[in-house]
Parts: sequence; C-alpha cells; structure tokens
Amino acid sequence: MQIKNQREICYKCYRPKTSCICEHLINPINTNTKFVILMHPKEFRKTKNGTGHMTNNSLENCELYVGIDFTNHKRVNELLNDENYEAFILYPDINSIKLNTQKLPNEKKALIFIIDSTWPCSKKILRLSTNLHNLNKVSFEHNKSSQFKIKTQPNQYCLSTIESTLCLLEQLNFQNVENISLSALENFLTPFEKMVNYQVKCAFDENDVRYKIPYKKAI
Repeated sequence: MQIKNQREICYKCYRPKTSCICEHLINPINTNTKFVILMHPKEFRKTKNGTGHMTNNSLENCELYVGIDFTNHKRVNELLNDENYEAFILYPDINSIKLNTQKLPNEKKALIFIIDSTWPCSKKILRLSTNLHNLNKVSFEHNKSSQFKIKTQPNQYCLSTIESTLCLLEQLNFQNVENISLSALENFLTPFEKMVNYQVKCAFDENDVRYKIPYKKAI
C-alpha cells in the first residue's frame, strides 16, 4: 500500500531523492585503515541530516552496521578476531591515544570503530557492547568549528561524524599511516557541505542558523 505524501528515499545516501547528494560522492577515498561505523538506530532514522551513511559512502575501506549492543554481532567479532588488524575505537578518554602527539602502533593494519550517535547513545553503545571494552581509544585535539549550521551541537568543540572522520584521516596522513592526496582531503566534506547548504536554503528563518566558535578540545 502506498502511503500518501511519503517521499521516495535514495538507498545509498538515505536521503529523500529530492535532496539526494550521491552526485557529490564521486571519488571515495581508499585507505590502508579499515573503518567500521557503528550507527545507533536513531541515527539511521535521520534521513535529513545524518552523516554516518555519508561517511561510509566516502570511504572505500569502510563498513556500517546499525545497532546498540554489538556484543554478539557476527561481523564485528570477525573483524575483532582478525589477526591482520589492530583494533581501536574513536572515543575521548583521558588514556586515549592522542593522534596529534602519539603514533598508532604499526605492526598491523589499523581497524578503527567510529560510533555514529549522540553522546548519550554513544555511551550506551559502548557500555552494552562488551566486545569493545578492551579496545584502545584514539582521539585528537582540534580547533575547528563544526559547519553543521542546521544542527546545534552539545558543545562548541563537537563535530559531526564526517567532520571527525576527516580530522582522523588528516592525523593518519600526518603519521604516514595513510597517503591521501591533499585534494582528496579538501573535497572530503563536499557532500556534507552540499547537504548543509541545501538545508539552509530550505530554512524559513535565517536566524535559526547557529554558527559555532572554534574551541580547542580533545575529541
């Protein structure tokens, strides 16, 4: 049964087809690092402004899974038990590896999990997913301001998933873990910028657009 006024969805970027951004996802970056995005179901339902799918589509060596408790997730556990990888999780912690000043161990290829959700939901995913508890955390310091003008971040230093991933790629590039071209890094946020610009254009009141002030903080 067809629901009236239901918008068609693009099942690549998971946005309404009227605002599909796939034309801007032309050259996904291929990385030595394996990325796995763990998306909370609430983020999966955010068809207007979610960036998890966008990040996944922008990276060749990336997988995305939706859930809350990944303890018994078959594919996640396969990757965690793969002897070819050294697994990490992007998450702020006092004992995290600060990529600005500390290098990742390079005996094996890096496998980095990225949680795509709000901070409270991220904490829940990490708490319930016992198979992630022993992973070393990685983080970085930055002085960037999120360009997510259509969404208010909980703190000035918070970045969206795709913006955080760009910071991560830049640090891995600096450490020579990756060899990504400058142009590829510069264009990484193009789909995100197009999405934000579209949403701003659709906004009824320009005063609702909130801009952030740069603030240096570990993430």
